[in-house]
Amino acid sequence: MADLIRITKVAGRPIPLRGNDVDTDRIIPARFMKAVTFEGLGRFVFNDVRFDAEGHSKGHVMDDPRYEAKGPRVAVVNKNFGCGSSREHAPQALLHWGVKAIVGESFVSAGEADVAALMAAVEEDPAHDLVVDLQTMTAGYRGKSYAVTLPSSSRSQLVEGSWDATRILLQGIDAVRATAARLPYVAGFAEG
Repeated sequence: MADLIRITKVAGRPIPLRGNDVDTDRIIPARFMKAVTFEGLGRFVFNDVRFDAEGHSKGHVMDDPRYEAKGPRVAVVNKNFGCGSSREHAPQALLHWGVKAIVGESFVSAGEADVAALMAAVEEDPAHDLVVDLQTMTAGYRGKSYAVTLPSSSRSQLVEGSWDATRILLQGIDAVRATAARLPYVAGFAEG
């Protein structure tokens, strides 16, 4: 399929998002999930820990000028980042803020010591790109390489471009409609 988006390498300015068990409610508070699209959600990422009731910055790392970047970002996180409900708004809010990859103790995973070393390196000098390479299974920053892991099925989906199930279904909509037409419990789908 020509329209598949293959992801083999992501490079972007790193941002250390410290803390274990950062849940989806902290990433995007529920009151900001009123839109039917995800556009604009990026401005509400970590809203309640970034801003006070009057909208003034509390000094969160995302508002630290040292971590400003005009291009893609790579978040460096600790254990259990994104836990909680499985709503899509949290990763979409991060994506719309600019986060294109996450390296931590889950997702594209690195060991606890490597994550600590990577966060320290980023905090010491955040003005370099962090490169996550799914071909070599490494995260590289300032000349140092950290081994990362990812389940082989997830890695294959990213590298081969089959990670976007919606895109694949839409590309094969004729086959989906043909199958649905044969199923008695999906009446009316083929006409839509």
